[in-house]
Amino acid sequence: MDKILLAHGSGGKLTHELIERYFLPYFKNPYLELLNDQAVFDIHSRVAFTTDSYVVDPIFFPGGNIGDLAINGTVNDLAMSGARPLYISAGFILEEGFAIKELEDILSAMKKSAEDAGVMIVTGDTKVVNKGKADKIFINTSGIGVIEKPVNISANNLKAGDKIIVSGAIGDHGIAVMAKREGLDFESPIMSDTAPLHSLVADMISVAPDSVHALRDPTRGGLATTLKEFAISSNIGIVIYEDRIPIKPEVQGACEILGLDPLFVANEGKLAASVSSKSAEAVLKAMRKNKYGKDAAIIGEVVSEHPNTVILKTRIGGKRIIDMLMGEQLPRIC
Repeated sequence: MDKILLAHGSGGKLTHELIERYFLPYFKNPYLELLNDQAVFDIHSRVAFTTDSYVVDPIFFPGGNIGDLAINGTVNDLAMSGARPLYISAGFILEEGFAIKELEDILSAMKKSAEDAGVMIVTGDTKVVNKGKADKIFINTSGIGVIEKPVNISANNLKAGDKIIVSGAIGDHGIAVMAKREGLDFESPIMSDTAPLHSLVADMISVAPDSVHALRDPTRGGLATTLKEFAISSNIGIVIYEDRIPIKPEVQGACEILGLDPLFVANEGKLAASVSSKSAEAVLKAMRKNKYGKDAAIIGEVVSEHPNTVILKTRIGGKRIIDMLMGEQLPRIC
């Protein structure tokens, strides 16, 4: 059998065969092996909890696929609170006729990403819908992590004088997915940046636990939307400098060809941070020692003027107001 059948979602024999033959070998751990409808564990700490859904098109793209995207995305949402990710649930909606080989490739990517992040997939669910009622595969994940340090990391915690840091070049993921979807070839291949950022956050917190005020991974809507959310949540202003924002030349070129602004293009392995000015250089140094922060840069600062507003100072000395993404620039990007 090489394709998903409606009967794989019936709850009967084929469902059990699908789980035992494909899901369990990839996700094997003591919690999942019990095959209960829930996972039971003890946690004696502050807890972070998150959930997300993934509908990316195409499901395979340069640098990753929907499987590692789902794991890394959930790990990163937990990490942005300062949490150490522990457990993940995974729910699958499969389209009738979906190739089992492609499902295995996705499960393999999820297994590797979970191992790299030190998390376990401890519970889940699988449904099958009629052909044409979904697009190959959709994945929903939820995650639980523990916050072990006495940190207060939140979008409403920015302070005037903070420095704004990004962990590396922006726009890679969105352009990689767009290029694959549209069949575009560039002279230099553009790869998705999908990656787990929990170790990077841990390094940042280790040098200045009281100075990391806000963290967010700028996925849909890009860096611009994230900074605007920061400004609104904390009722402050933000100033960023165009010539300090890291963007790979090939991504910049692709954006110019496609008429896209890289500030609004999705990322899946980058973070934006607001860090106290007294600790910004120490945090930046720690980030650059981590492979996921080697190109980190201070790109601006938090100001008390123009609350709720983000201002970009351009290379030629002008100013531009940066707002949230309007409309859908790149649909189904994650």
